[in-house]
Amino acid sequence: MARAALSRDAVVEIALGLVDDEGERGLTLSAVAGRAGVATPSLYKHVRNLAELRELVSIRIMNELADEAGAAVLGRSGDEAVRALMRSWRTYVVRHPRRYSAMLQVPHPGLAEAGSRLLGIVLAALRAYGLGDSGAIHAARCLRAAMHGFSVLEAEGAFGLPEKLDESYDLLIDMLTSGLGTD
Repeated sequence: MARAALSRDAVVEIALGLVDDEGERGLTLSAVAGRAGVATPSLYKHVRNLAELRELVSIRIMNELADEAGAAVLGRSGDEAVRALMRSWRTYVVRHPRRYSAMLQVPHPGLAEAGSRLLGIVLAALRAYGLGDSGAIHAARCLRAAMHGFSVLEAEGAFGLPEKLDESYDLLIDMLTSGLGTD
């Protein structure tokens, strides 16, 4: 990448490429600078430090996930919306395992907007169940735990038995949607 083209977005894009190629451990300022063809101090015009770069990478990943989940849920409700949400989440994680693993998973002020967007999509998928505010948050947490856990285990190759993963995931979806449908 030519030095003149370097911008904050370009630095994040280079960082995502490093994460895709080498995983989170490969994301260093010197590695980003090397791919950009600049000296490491040149990056400080665009990001304060590695922590800010990790935050920006997480925001981008969270927004990608939200884009895909939002498109999947759009126009659907109830079980159909939850199924679409869960399938899109799993698809993203399996397609981008290193990106997903690099995304900050804990509350962080810099991620508030992207996190709210993603949470809004999850809550929209749950709207048809008529859950109260607290009930919707509990359900969203359960969905996130199920989607995250299954997808990460799959992406890491942790399911070694011969039964088909799609069948297991469909069972997980059925278990969750049937639980959402009860009082």
